[in-house]
Amino acid sequence: MVEQKSDPSSNPLMYGGILPQEEMLSVGKKHKKLVIGIPKENQQIEQRMPLTPEAVEVLVTDGHEVYIETKAGEGARYTDTDYSEFGGIITEAKKKIFSTDILLKVSPLENDEIEMLTGNQVVISSIHQNILSEQYIRGMMQKKITAIAFDRIKDEYDCYPFVHSMSAISGISAIIMAGEYLSNHSGGKGVMLGGISGITPTEVVIIGAGTTAEFAARAALGFGAFVKVFDNSPHNLEQLQQNLGHRLHTSIFHPKVLRRALKSADVLIGTIQLHDKGPRYFVTEDMVREMKKGSVIIDLSIDQGGCIETSEYRTLLDPVYTRHDVIHFCVPNMPSRVARTASIALSNILSPILVSIAASGGFNPFLKANIGVRSGVYMYNGILTNEYIGNRFGLPSQDIDLLMAAF
Repeated sequence: MVEQKSDPSSNPLMYGGILPQEEMLSVGKKHKKLVIGIPKENQQIEQRMPLTPEAVEVLVTDGHEVYIETKAGEGARYTDTDYSEFGGIITEAKKKIFSTDILLKVSPLENDEIEMLTGNQVVISSIHQNILSEQYIRGMMQKKITAIAFDRIKDEYDCYPFVHSMSAISGISAIIMAGEYLSNHSGGKGVMLGGISGITPTEVVIIGAGTTAEFAARAALGFGAFVKVFDNSPHNLEQLQQNLGHRLHTSIFHPKVLRRALKSADVLIGTIQLHDKGPRYFVTEDMVREMKKGSVIIDLSIDQGGCIETSEYRTLLDPVYTRHDVIHFCVPNMPSRVARTASIALSNILSPILVSIAASGGFNPFLKANIGVRSGVYMYNGILTNEYIGNRFGLPSQDIDLLMAAF
């Protein structure tokens, strides 16, 4: 009887047909289930939502839980039913919302909301440094919170996607608001923002040449207004011209030139990015005093303290005041006036980040691999990682990259 020899290629233990596959699975990334909470904003101040119902459906389908405080979406015209039909869990229990692993909120947390946090959580929200309090920072530190400012998050192109989308909305909205407040109905000069044959066009002066300025200029030009843009960078001004594809009056900052432009301006829009070093105000009170009666100022830099000396921090509940017969509109969250559009823009950026966190096996491994989101972290496990905030309140801060290596 001839002994039958087995085919060695059929033995997985000899050729590694199975064992390497099992080993690869053992070291692969484990999908992390996320429990996400969305509290209701103060609707008189903020009406945007961080996630749309469609984004909630994507997350729920991916195996996550999304708790939404009842009526949270009203400002953006989303109902509780809109969210529940897509898998969102509607609740009136604030404690449940504030005990979730990841808390999403457009505006910064209030002090009483910080007290409701259970600790060791991730909070993603905006941060308004000019009104930030030491109590807020210390409260978050005591709860060992990892806090991310979504307006500081970068994408793979080293750009700020949240800032870009909200800046575009702010720029367009600013021109619409300027047109409204120039009208008789709102106490303005009674002129129309635009150009009519035989009538001198409205003059719009824009301080800054970034994304907000680009979209404001684009909208103003579309109405037929005459636009002048001032910035301290010739490169920014040249880039603005190229992006618009339209020749317009541009100038670097020069007090005499700016003052002369403001004397004939109907609208002044401040969009400049303020820095620790450099002028505190680009438009002085004396310049405002010389502007035409009934003209309009919209300071979109107010979230950084404002680039116009007569600007005052206001909310959407009371956004307008008059100084030297000039109407001022100074709110930090202009996109909230078009909450539905702004919510969709926020959600389009936030939801992929959340999906990636889960696919990475949790927040910490995701943060180690994602430099862009890491740039938005200003507190990690209760440790302050923003040097500017630390210096402002006399608190120690550490580099986030060094902390990531330790955890």
